[in-house]
Amino acid sequence: MKNKETNQLQISIGEYSDKGVKEINQDFHDIRIPNEPQLTSKGIAIALADGISSSTVSQIASKASVTSFLSDYFSTPETWSVKKSAYRVLSATNSWLYSQSKHSEFHYDKDRGYVCTFCAMIIRSTTAHIFHIGDSRIYRLRDNNLEQLTQDHRIWIDGNKSYLSRALGVEQKLNIEYENFQIEKDDIYFFMTDGIYEFVRDDFFKKTVEENSQNLKDAAKIIADKAYNNKSDDNLTVQIVKIINLPKGDVNETYRELSDKPFPPVLEERSKFDGYTISRVLSSSSRSHVYLAVDDDTRDLVVIKAPSIDLQDDKAYLERFMMEEWIAIRINNTNVAKSYLQTRKRNYLYIVTEFIEGQTLTQWIIDNQNPDIEVVRLMVEQIARGLQAFHRQDMIHQDLRPANIIIDKNGVLKIIDFGSTRIEGIEDINSFIEQENLQGTAQYSAPEYFLGQTGNSSSDVFSLGVITYQMLSGKFPYGVEVAKSTTIASQKKLKYEHIYSEQNKIPIWIEETLKKALAVDPYYRYDEISEFIYDLRHPNQAFLKKTRPPLLERNPVLLWKAISFILATLIIILISK
Repeated sequence: MKNKETNQLQISIGEYSDKGVKEINQDFHDIRIPNEPQLTSKGIAIALADGISSSTVSQIASKASVTSFLSDYFSTPETWSVKKSAYRVLSATNSWLYSQSKHSEFHYDKDRGYVCTFCAMIIRSTTAHIFHIGDSRIYRLRDNNLEQLTQDHRIWIDGNKSYLSRALGVEQKLNIEYENFQIEKDDIYFFMTDGIYEFVRDDFFKKTVEENSQNLKDAAKIIADKAYNNKSDDNLTVQIVKIINLPKGDVNETYRELSDKPFPPVLEERSKFDGYTISRVLSSSSRSHVYLAVDDDTRDLVVIKAPSIDLQDDKAYLERFMMEEWIAIRINNTNVAKSYLQTRKRNYLYIVTEFIEGQTLTQWIIDNQNPDIEVVRLMVEQIARGLQAFHRQDMIHQDLRPANIIIDKNGVLKIIDFGSTRIEGIEDINSFIEQENLQGTAQYSAPEYFLGQTGNSSSDVFSLGVITYQMLSGKFPYGVEVAKSTTIASQKKLKYEHIYSEQNKIPIWIEETLKKALAVDPYYRYDEISEFIYDLRHPNQAFLKKTRPPLLERNPVLLWKAISFILATLIIILISK
């Protein structure tokens, strides 16, 4: 089976399955090759399951495992990585199989329940991802060398007797092996059950695909027939996959086509542009031009963002620019700025987002020097809801700061600007983008970024903690020292500046909540936004036991002034005597 486009992933396949000498076939196999855009965003999936001979219902487990995997994997968000998507799906399948056995007459004997071996490969872009449990096998034939890629989960008692140590549905918790590697054109992959590989020699596999390279279906049947003739005592299933063509190194066909379009000219007021009328220039920099415009069809106010022509040869910048729209379209949340999916032809490279009439959080902080705690809490909760929308899609914003948050005329806070967002799901697709660790603004970036580490959800928690701290105090928790601390040793010397005082009426448990969100070491920080928000509203019992920080931490200058005054007084008293 092949795809038409020469710049797409293309494979040729051959499959065969038979019950052999058994009464029924407990094996099950399938493959799914989606159309674009899922071919690029999700890849091709091949799956094989083998029932356990001791079970009379194992064929149900095999079929359920393969069908649910191929169906549910392609329903997971495009922003999830292959590994996360497959793990979520397989964990759910494993739980279902385990539950079926527990609620059946087989709950005392796991080897007679809804169990099976399972192996799958997802080929996405130029990377193969293997998921394996049990003793079904995957082999690779490359440069005439046949290599077994999976290890059997089988324990041998002696030379003739063994038992499975792992299988789907046996244990409540999934214990599956994962591996990924780069594929090459002309690679051939064999998926097979033990009824095949225990009765066919390696050289026969190589000879058969060489002689039947144009018809892998025939090759699969020939291999199965060979196993049967060699007295195989089990079901016979084999799948053969050959890599015909690999895609080019980019993210998505749609965006590849879009990047070929010309850059817009610098626009002026009242200019007509692709069905829009420019109202005014909102901002202009060396990286982009942003305009307020009117959609001539709907009369809606929109924001048009166009890349600067100076960066037309910077492919990484262009890809990141186009990913902004890709991200915004996939997040539907009140507290995140909307992007409009274009339904009419685009003649230039640009993105369109909603126009939010209001002020930035930066300006709000300037105008509100001593805000009420409840007002701050309500605003931070809105930001958190928007941020959680990113995290649910496996996206890390990486540039959360007051300038990237707009308060509209109804008091709704919206996160804008997704140019620094890190998406786990595109990491295994070849791309011009190098996932740089520090994409955001230094004053709001988590300390781990300055060590060259990759951020996660707790890194965004730190940024939200800085914003909350700044809203309450007008200051930064570590001053400007975080960006200067590029080693673990220097980060250990960072001192958190307390905002608790008798005058500002900030409860000590709020202070402790902020300290945890702003922990330098992410190990001691909140993992999830929801945990931080909960503690910001509900006094944590552990924090309630805290007393106010000592004067040395709250105001070291005042402490030393007091000590100096006491010493000076003592000296005067001694001199006067």
